[in-house]
Amino acid sequence: MNATVAAAVLFAALLHASWNALVKSGGSTLHSTALVAGGSAAMSALALPFCAAPAPESWPFLAASSLIQAVYYGMLAATYSGGEVSFAYPLMRGTAPMLVALASLPLLGERLHPLQWAAIGCICGGILSLCIQEHNAGRGSRRTAILALATACLIASYTVIDGLGVRRSGSALGYTLWIFLLSGGAFFVAAARRGNAQLLALANARPRILLLGGAGSMLSYGIALWAMTRAPVATVAALRETSILFATIIAAFFLREKVNRRRVAAVLLVASGATLMRLG
Repeated sequence: MNATVAAAVLFAALLHASWNALVKSGGSTLHSTALVAGGSAAMSALALPFCAAPAPESWPFLAASSLIQAVYYGMLAATYSGGEVSFAYPLMRGTAPMLVALASLPLLGERLHPLQWAAIGCICGGILSLCIQEHNAGRGSRRTAILALATACLIASYTVIDGLGVRRSGSALGYTLWIFLLSGGAFFVAAARRGNAQLLALANARPRILLLGGAGSMLSYGIALWAMTRAPVATVAALRETSILFATIIAAFFLREKVNRRRVAAVLLVASGATLMRLG
């Protein structure tokens, strides 16, 4: 991986962590998540006429992934409604690659390498440490932890589905844009039906959530896909896990969350495990 590609992947990781922080900073996490989803859906609609359509063979996968990702938006909003980014984000993003690897055993017949088993140990140790810290601090982390881990299951599910679907699509870009359009559009409409006035008020008060959040969501994934055409997929995926570290830094300095040394150590353990899992 050359320096240009590495810098692009790091930027994608920063974008992903940033739009998650925007969701948390918006007040109502339901409506801020809807703005991010709606922004990415609108931008996808504008870009779709200029790219090839995915092949029909990929449509069932596209539909399944879009449905799961629409639910994922809702779970993400629920997770951040009562939980801190520096706690929830590592749980979500660190657990997902572990679940994908474990699912590959029965679904794809793949075997885990010793490095991947070591990665599972790191991730589980980091997650356990985070949860113990939250419990000892009396922050009522059980609900957030359960929601974050459930969200990780959704991330793992659509990751596996997209891995199968994009290979059949003949157009990775078209496949991705349709997912953003369908999942983001569906969630935006559902959120608007629950509180259209509040959604419009937040869009007027915080337009950067709609614009920057939507663009960040799309670009972070698009850059990762582009990088995978220029460098080994495992290397790109591993470097992208630095988003866990970016999210922790943003939470500490911009969201003013209390991130002590023990939480930093636990987050580093989760991030290291996620990276090892991708490289294994």
